[in-house]
Amino acid sequence: MTAPLIGITTFRSLSRDNYPLLSATEAYIQSIINASGCPLMIPLGLSDENLIDLVSRLDGILFTGGGDVHPRRYASQPHPLVNSVDEDRDRVEIDLLHAALPQQIPIFGICRGLQVINVAMGGSLYEDLLAQGGASIKHDYFPGEARDYLAHTVQVASGSRLRQILGSDKIEVNSLHHQGIRTLAPGLCATAWASDGVIEAIEMPDYPFGLAVQWHPEWLQAHLSMRFLFQEFIQAAIVHSQSR
Repeated sequence: MTAPLIGITTFRSLSRDNYPLLSATEAYIQSIINASGCPLMIPLGLSDENLIDLVSRLDGILFTGGGDVHPRRYASQPHPLVNSVDEDRDRVEIDLLHAALPQQIPIFGICRGLQVINVAMGGSLYEDLLAQGGASIKHDYFPGEARDYLAHTVQVASGSRLRQILGSDKIEVNSLHHQGIRTLAPGLCATAWASDGVIEAIEMPDYPFGLAVQWHPEWLQAHLSMRFLFQEFIQAAIVHSQSR
């Protein structure tokens, strides 16, 4: 059986010699490989036409973590704590989602991935959870803690796909974000929350596989439930590949 082709969104960075790079954290790539998927890094800077052509060849898309979505994308104003904005990345990822949905391509979002999916579908964000009263507990355990540090508990909705995958209604997660969902987009359903009410997971009802989490399961692959997330995503991608 041919491994499903999984597009992985990328970010811009600089090498030690200041050469521009397009990158994806290896933990994402390895998690896809370990779940029997074939990862393909999606470069930034692609035209809309090339994006549409690329999406038609993919069996799934992983929307990765990274810098903040520009506030204008959700009709908000600049905030001093918004950082690492890349407007071309915003464009590419939002266009990717809009191209993928009509084709019912499986979607998996992580951290920024959850946020950009919510924005692309008409929702909004807190530019900073603590500064704007969107949270009462700490969510930004970076830097200073290991990426696999279990920072807090998440409550998972009964009957949700996430609950089915994880096998539990309460899990411990890492937490590497300072933004979060303010207004949930139409067409999305919240399926997990931190103790302060911050949305920690969203799903697309009646969609083959549309799920995003606010934590980083790629850094928690020592935990079986976090491997299940990638395995279920890849299984959905296999089904999509076979249906084409």
